Amino acid sequence: MGLHESVSSWRWQGSGGAFRAAVGVLLLGLSLAQSVPPHTACPAAAAPQSVPQPQYQDMEKDVMGFLSGFVHSFLQTVQPNAFPKDLIMNIVQYPDQLLESKQGNLREFLVYDVGFLVCTAIGVLYIVLMPIVGFLLACCRCCGNCGGNMYQKQTSSTNCHRRSIYWTAFGTTAIILAGNVCMFMSNTDIKVSVEQSQVELNKSINNIHSYLTSVPQQIDKVVNESYRTVEEVSRNLDAIGPQLGKEIKAQFKGTLDPALSSVRLLDQETINTSLGLSQLNSSLTQLQSSMERLQDNFTAIKDRMLQTISNASCVGCINLKPELEELTLDTSITIPSLSEFESAMDEVNKTNLPSKIKEMEDYFDSIPQRVTNETKGIVQSSKQLLGNIKTQISQVTNDIPLSSLTDLMGSLDQVQSQIFKYTPEIERAEEIRWAVAVALCCAVLLVVVCYLLGLVLGPLGLSPKDDPTERSCTADCGGTFLMMGAGFSFLFSWLFMIVVTLLFLLGGNLYTLICRPWNNGQLLELLATPGITPWFDLRQSLGLKTNITIPDIYRDCKQNQPLWTTLHLYELINLDDLLNVSKYTEQIQQEFESTVITLPSVTLLSPELQKQLSSFSNKASNLDSTAVTEKMNKVSSINLNTTADKLDLLAAAHSNNGIKKELINEARDLRQIQADIETIIIPQLENLNSTIKSFRSIADQINGTVGEVLSNVGTAQDFLNTNTTKIVRTESRKFLDCQLGYFTVYADWANLTITQQVGRCGPVAGAVDSVDNILCSHLVDSLNAFWFSLGWCMIFFIPGIIFSMKLAKYYRRMKCSDAFDDHLIMNPIPRAQMKFT
Repeated sequence: MGLHESVSSWRWQGSGGAFRAAVGVLLLGLSLAQSVPPHTACPAAAAPQSVPQPQYQDMEKDVMGFLSGFVHSFLQTVQPNAFPKDLIMNIVQYPDQLLESKQGNLREFLVYDVGFLVCTAIGVLYIVLMPIVGFLLACCRCCGNCGGNMYQKQTSSTNCHRRSIYWTAFGTTAIILAGNVCMFMSNTDIKVSVEQSQVELNKSINNIHSYLTSVPQQIDKVVNESYRTVEEVSRNLDAIGPQLGKEIKAQFKGTLDPALSSVRLLDQETINTSLGLSQLNSSLTQLQSSMERLQDNFTAIKDRMLQTISNASCVGCINLKPELEELTLDTSITIPSLSEFESAMDEVNKTNLPSKIKEMEDYFDSIPQRVTNETKGIVQSSKQLLGNIKTQISQVTNDIPLSSLTDLMGSLDQVQSQIFKYTPEIERAEEIRWAVAVALCCAVLLVVVCYLLGLVLGPLGLSPKDDPTERSCTADCGGTFLMMGAGFSFLFSWLFMIVVTLLFLLGGNLYTLICRPWNNGQLLELLATPGITPWFDLRQSLGLKTNITIPDIYRDCKQNQPLWTTLHLYELINLDDLLNVSKYTEQIQQEFESTVITLPSVTLLSPELQKQLSSFSNKASNLDSTAVTEKMNKVSSINLNTTADKLDLLAAAHSNNGIKKELINEARDLRQIQADIETIIIPQLENLNSTIKSFRSIADQINGTVGEVLSNVGTAQDFLNTNTTKIVRTESRKFLDCQLGYFTVYADWANLTITQQVGRCGPVAGAVDSVDNILCSHLVDSLNAFWFSLGWCMIFFIPGIIFSMKLAKYYRRMKCSDAFDDHLIMNPIPRAQMKFT
């Protein structure tokens, strides 16, 4: 076998194609290694992790107050008009014409707010009339009128009137008490709302800050993933020799391994055959040595016997001479095909099969290093192009307007610092407001307490049959408390109505002009009107083709959409072009196509060696052991004891002692030779026969192994001659496509991440909803509940005054007595009759 250098060239080829941004790729749950076509030439790359999503603080849910339904229904009745969109647009868009059209705008505003004006007029009448009526009533009572006269006429229906007025006054007091309880509760709600509003506002700002901080981090994550992809491909290019060479060897392995295995088996069997041949030669040499020694002894004895028989003194010996002359002992033994087999064996041993096996293994083990050596230049140039890819992808951070987010974070920090700055003042103002509101609640409670004391003490100390002038102090105190409640009502009600009117105008208009249109979307429609928010022009600031309004942003953020769709960044950034690095990958492909790698051809077994192996196999199959078997049969048929017996008979018949002794000795020597044949030669022949049989089995295996070697090597040689170039070209294309496939997968992942994951603006909508929750669901609703409860009490102060003043006379001690007896019989007084003519 030999290695012959011949040029077998291949060219790197790969399928071209631009990187595509496929939105339909399912990123979550998929790894980069799974996305790459499954092949062992592609080392599994680390799966790109999803972009980090910040942890946001939980915001308080929108919960309506306990009086929100009543207040909203009342304000809907007071203000059923639609949201004055046109009026607000006219004021905002043409502020310079506000004075010129002041009367028209004022008229429209008055028409819109007619319900509030009517309620305000009622409140003003209440504010004006209550102190006047109270003053006149006080003056009238001082003059003894309007119930100021301490006299009560007793009639049969007095008790019924008293009970009716009592229960009516009790019901009115209960209603006022319920309103007062609602005042306390709404005041507490306002305090809690103010305290929570600061916390919720800080949460909203923190969430927005976290959101704005996370967007650059997410973009950096996308860019860093591109760096990791480039580094992964660079590492694979640096390891192109081991990786690609390993795959090329793997393609050869299925055909070459059986060939090499059969050659290794043949080498082992050749060694075993050499050992068997050595053992056979040793046995044969030992046998031949014994046979030669036996032959020498037999020849010497035969010569002596012939000499003794030929002696003239040996009477009757001449008859035995022909038999002795014909007596022979053939000790020669040969294996005709053994020398040919030994010659073939020597030729095979000279080829040194282990060195040939090692030579083939070294050849295929050198493929990775050869690939590495011949691709150094293209690897370096490709890595430079990979650096250009990194530069291009990093352009994403420059094209996306992240600086605006930084400016917005600065504004948020300023807002938060201002909140911290004014928080102590707000808390002090809230304490003052809460104290004033508690004072108002306590004042109303004072009236209720006076009424309740009157309602309790009056009936408790009253005896219906007692004379009005003799009523008990308890009953008189009850009546006094009722009058005190009425007096406090006159004293406080008009002042409280001022508070109700002011808070009604403030809270009611906040609800109808901000909260209600905010909840039904009309306020967002107003903000979407061109010219309303000239400071908010994303189209001009970002250079977009279409205009983006605040409602559009809010609607998208409410659905937790990414910035890509919310801000229409696809109009600003051509992401497909930015992530399309095909111009660099095409250059890499061209560089590889222009690179030629040569692999030397290999001859597994030379024709001469194959011919020697075939001859070796034939000689092994032709090994003949019949000569040994025939020799064993011949030796086994030798019987020298018969001749020895004849010599003994002849010696017994002799009288010559010398001749007799010689014949006896010669007969003994023949028997000794026969014994040596039986004890030495025949066992050695049997051992040789056994060795030949074992050797023959080994030789038979060689015949099959050589056939397998020639078949497998022939198949492997044909495979190498036919498919080497194809295998190298195919595996190299797979390797290159695999590396470029990393960028395709990354481009799909980056496109999907930027368009669907980066900057999900749900926290922005959550912050807006939080402001709505703080302003409307807490502050405005609580404020409206307070003035609604206070106004409720003020309205029922009027019947409370009337019924308490009427009821007080039934309990107070009168100065003038008025007796009434149901059994008193009145006799008519006769009248004078006049006659007319």
